[in-house]
Amino acid sequence: MKGIPLTGDFANGGVSFWYRQAGLPARRAPLPGPRAYDVAIVGGGYTGLWTAYYLKKAQPDLRIAVLEKEFAGFGASGRNGGWLSAEFAGSRKRHARARGRQAMIDLQHAMFRAVDEVIDVAREEGIDADVHKGGLVHVATNPAQRRRLRAEVDDLRTWGYGEDDMRLMDRDEMRERLNVAGAIEAAYSPHCARIQPAKLAVGLARAAEALGVEIFESTTVTEIRPREGGRASAVTDRGTVTAEYVIRATEGFTSSLAGQHRQWLPMNSSMIVTEPLPAEVWKHVGWSGNELLGDQAHGYIYAQRTADDRIAIGGRGVPYRYGSRTDVWGATQAQTVAALWRMLVKLFPATADVRVQHAWCGVLGVPRDWCSTVHLDHETGLGWAGGYVGSGVTTTNLAGRTLRDLVLRRDTELTALPWVGRQVRQWEPEPLRWIGVQLIYALYRAADRRENDHGTTTSPFAHLANLISGR
Repeated sequence: MKGIPLTGDFANGGVSFWYRQAGLPARRAPLPGPRAYDVAIVGGGYTGLWTAYYLKKAQPDLRIAVLEKEFAGFGASGRNGGWLSAEFAGSRKRHARARGRQAMIDLQHAMFRAVDEVIDVAREEGIDADVHKGGLVHVATNPAQRRRLRAEVDDLRTWGYGEDDMRLMDRDEMRERLNVAGAIEAAYSPHCARIQPAKLAVGLARAAEALGVEIFESTTVTEIRPREGGRASAVTDRGTVTAEYVIRATEGFTSSLAGQHRQWLPMNSSMIVTEPLPAEVWKHVGWSGNELLGDQAHGYIYAQRTADDRIAIGGRGVPYRYGSRTDVWGATQAQTVAALWRMLVKLFPATADVRVQHAWCGVLGVPRDWCSTVHLDHETGLGWAGGYVGSGVTTTNLAGRTLRDLVLRRDTELTALPWVGRQVRQWEPEPLRWIGVQLIYALYRAADRRENDHGTTTSPFAHLANLISGR
């Protein structure tokens, strides 16, 4: 990282900057031994916490336990980019094949409403998560990206997006909102809010616990088993938990469970955050509306202006570790820190002398078809949700409410959405999985380089990568 300005207290890992800022929560007690519940939820991230929260609100007499290996919010829920966005992972056409085009449109509208649902719950529960609904700006910095951006906006018109939901901006508005160097086109959507991820996770865990949900931390689940003698079970290092329903909410850590090694691929994503920027730098950057920022590159970035005037920016870095290995405390590679810093300065040259204070990484779950899913099998007593491919902050809320309705056997508009009950094939075994992911992202990087060298259309490298990945 030679040449990168770092603060004297620069840190790499330690879960995330968000926890450094908010403080690591005190650990709850582990599972005291074998127990029986109505619903056992494996994983204490957003998915598990939202599911427990909504179930307990709907039926207070349910006995619900959340089983978490580390602490609630340890994974992607406490490390993400803070995009409370209506964007949904996966091919819209693929989802529409399940239940029709209108069902996919209904799913998109449900995502619009879910953004406000999270904001409303945070307000009602007194969760101060630095929420600001400033919308989302996607920028294009070369002609090929501009073509993709315009095509995407046109396509969204056929999937439930009106003019007020996503639109291209004129140059004056683009510069007024965000002064991104080299931006030649931009689109704006109001359906996005900035959050501080760890504060939301900690607050949501507290709200669920206040309702009577039992959260056991430092408790490792090794296997989830279908019903035997009428009850499903979660096998832990501290005893077996039996329940009418066991919900898998482990997202990027799913591969650690017995029999789930090839279910969802744990994709790595990394972030850096600067020290607070002085007013003089913000004069050049703009960003007074606190919008979230993304670009149209294949190896895309995501960024936010934090509540205390830093810039947090993230991207893929080293996307996958052989054998579906996951990190422990969030340290990322030096070359990834350098790449993110270079991208920050490229987008905002005025930040060249601003120091980086923290870097970290985390894993997210990627299904083989790159489409999120939620499911509950009443015969086996097993359910799950995840595979958010980096768009999980809002989707977890929709998943939690959908799982609530499925567990309670409610026939609702949520249970009719096309991501419910989807079956996805497993990823290839190693070393094919590792080779494939490395090839995909090498192709995406090559495509970005070619397009930056004055390419006017999407690079064939990107088309090949999409074909191999199955996106």
